[in-house]
Amino acid sequence: MSKSLNRLLADLHAERVATWEPAALQVNINQRQRLVDEAKVDDYVQIGDKLAPFTLLNVEGGELNRDLLLADGPAVLIFFRFAGCPACNIALPYYERQLYPRLRELGVPLVAVSPQVPERLVEIKTRHHLQLQVTSDPDNNLGRRLGILYSFDEASRKAALAKGNFIGDTTGTGTWELPQPTVVVIAQDGTVAFVEVSPDWLVRTEAEPVLHVVEQLLGHTALPIAI
Repeated sequence: MSKSLNRLLADLHAERVATWEPAALQVNINQRQRLVDEAKVDDYVQIGDKLAPFTLLNVEGGELNRDLLLADGPAVLIFFRFAGCPACNIALPYYERQLYPRLRELGVPLVAVSPQVPERLVEIKTRHHLQLQVTSDPDNNLGRRLGILYSFDEASRKAALAKGNFIGDTTGTGTWELPQPTVVVIAQDGTVAFVEVSPDWLVRTEAEPVLHVVEQLLGHTALPIAI
């Protein structure tokens, strides 16, 4: 039986506890805890909200807009941080295994979204041979509208700069902003049917609740997932 996504992420944290310098580990823990403590849940996109038109950039070229995405029914968006994010390199392959096959069967697009510029973002798709679509959200436009962005706190900025890492250089956005991991199911009429935002990026949405909502939207009976 394969592990749940959050078990895999817990294993990543356990590995860090065993191998990271205590000070660096504490900066990471504190940043994630601060995001949980300060989460502005009322600012997040809500179920029932209607999403205005948006445009994403496919990492392999071309654009994906809202109307194209919803042309044949609902769609699922997975917001993640950037191609080099260790937790994202666990989460996206998990969604590829546990979400993509059933959604493809149902004709429902599964789209991963990051603000990272396409030419740098494409590596996560090629690294894991992902069939799900990977797209760039230019300047965090959609993420900002959904209310899911965060900025590095001061300790995290200092720690990153001490290692020569400015996240704005990594993403190509020039800012410290990233989306909090978020899953959004959009009904064909553009309304949000499901949303879950994870301020702590080591805690993320499992496949089952997403599939359940999609199945309900389409009037299908959910199939069990092997985890």
